[in-house]
Amino acid sequence: MVQGTTKGLKAKANNNTRHIHKVAANTKKGRRIVAPKKAAAIKHASMHKALSAKINNSVEQQMVNAASSGKLTIMKSAGTDR
Repeated sequence: MVQGTTKGLKAKANNNTRHIHKVAANTKKGRRIVAPKKAAAIKHASMHKALSAKINNSVEQQMVNAASSGKLTIMKSAGTDR
């Protein structure tokens, strides 16, 4: 066999990189899940989504209540009390 390159034969340029960059630019952030098909799985997924939303709203409401319960003041630093 011939060792080395032969004249006129070149490797094909990889045109896939353009496609790869385009696909990578269009991907969305976040979880990638497949929607459930079975009735029980659909019911479970919708219940899970609803419960998660309720829990998040409850936590946010508690944070708002805790932050707005008293007067907001700037505390003195300990080093200025000489």
